[in-house]
Amino acid sequence: MHLTCQVVGNCAVLLEPFLPQAASKIAAAFGVSDARWMDARTDVVSSGTVLGDLPILFAKIDDDTVAAQVAKLGQKGDTSDSSNRDLMPAKDEITFDDFTKLDLRVGTVLSCEKVPKADKLLKLTVDTGLDTRTVVSGIAEHFAPEDVVGRQVTLLINLAPRKLRGIESQGMVLMAGTDDGGLRFVTPEEGVAPGNVIS
Repeated sequence: MHLTCQVVGNCAVLLEPFLPQAASKIAAAFGVSDARWMDARTDVVSSGTVLGDLPILFAKIDDDTVAAQVAKLGQKGDTSDSSNRDLMPAKDEITFDDFTKLDLRVGTVLSCEKVPKADKLLKLTVDTGLDTRTVVSGIAEHFAPEDVVGRQVTLLINLAPRKLRGIESQGMVLMAGTDDGGLRFVTPEEGVAPGNVIS
């Protein structure tokens, strides 16, 4: 019995940093409230100590309590629950070498105009730091030309050129989609010089 009391008393001392409330209840019942960490591995329970009543250390968690907490967490997460969003599935894995082939640069839009007879296309003239080039982007339904001029954008500059409505597009402006179907430019938080590499 003496050894058992010493083991429990030592447990109260050693558990205090990790389970302070439970350790405090044990310490009070075994009369070792004044014991400290350095007292561990000694007889912390004095001979003749009258043991007190040991209260319940950990309350039982029933199914109703768990269900209530789950419901509460579900309510908090309703606005950001990705399971309710129509997200595009992840694409096939690529290697690091594949990624390093992408030349992403900061560019500044110098001018912008609508592409004739194309409701979705804007023609951007972009300063890439290396040159000035034309990029055709399908963002006309989301941005007016005057709202694009002066913006800094993320530009994929080594994409093979291709013609759109007779205009050669020399790169791609990266955009982020929003939950409401809108688009946002992927831009540096603070202005940086055109041509800076994004990696």
